[in-house]
Amino acid sequence: MAPYVFSIVIPTYNRPERLASCLLSLTRLSYPRDRFEVIVVDDGSAQSMAPTVEPFESALTLTLLRQVNSGPAQARNAGAARAQGQYLMFTDDDCQPHPHWLNAIATELEQQPQALVGGHTLNALPSNMFSTASQLLIDYLYDYYNSRRQPSFFASNNFALSSEQFRQLGGFDTTFPLAAGEDREFCDRWLQQGLPMAYAPEARVDHSHHLSLRRFWRQHFNYGRGAYCFHQVRARRAAEQVKVEPLRFYWQLLTYPLARQFQVRGMVLSGLLFVSQVANVTGFFWERNQQKVPPTAAS
Repeated sequence: MAPYVFSIVIPTYNRPERLASCLLSLTRLSYPRDRFEVIVVDDGSAQSMAPTVEPFESALTLTLLRQVNSGPAQARNAGAARAQGQYLMFTDDDCQPHPHWLNAIATELEQQPQALVGGHTLNALPSNMFSTASQLLIDYLYDYYNSRRQPSFFASNNFALSSEQFRQLGGFDTTFPLAAGEDREFCDRWLQQGLPMAYAPEARVDHSHHLSLRRFWRQHFNYGRGAYCFHQVRARRAAEQVKVEPLRFYWQLLTYPLARQFQVRGMVLSGLLFVSQVANVTGFFWERNQQKVPPTAAS
């Protein structure tokens, strides 16, 4: 029997202040402290994360791992390899779980122990229009993909699953170059195996992702790169052509903020979602061109 019910895995990279906020939120969880462990995986940060982690070692069962910079997919896999919990719980260093987070996940897993369970993520920076637009996009995707009888997508900053099933499935695909698309590919692979997914909206985390216009563009450009990698991986695995969402998907996306925000703010957010899609398409084709360019011959 596993010594813990949950192993919380947190990849981190060059964000000690965010990591400290995340760990502080874990000390406030209402779930019994002796039933979960925390594994922080430093993905090759410029400075050691040990001084950030050490103040929390008396309050949490905490392990700090360090790897050469290899990306969040590899970091999550490394954390999962060391985990001793029956279930893996993934979040990110810029997230702050609410006190009832693990309780809500545990309630859903009691009903569906073989399910991949995803929670609800909230924007912690409502005054930042770029952060708000980015979270609105995720909210829209959750509404679009998870309002059906069978959910089909959860972001890796807030989902849980059996440790054994994670390992049997091979973990996250480490060929993804960035923090973009590997969670989508994992969910797709999970469903392809005929495994269930369940949404636990009470399992909430606050997401503090500070964005400027430049960072917003880069984030969604990278999402486009990840989308190309996802379609390539899926085509090899499922032998299917790339499926493009219908025009209705994009129209509903662009009008999504108007039903949820005041008119002027909603129009601005709709504009930013349009920008996000331009960046996404640009990143998609940039990555496609990069992968089709043959390596330069040695001189």
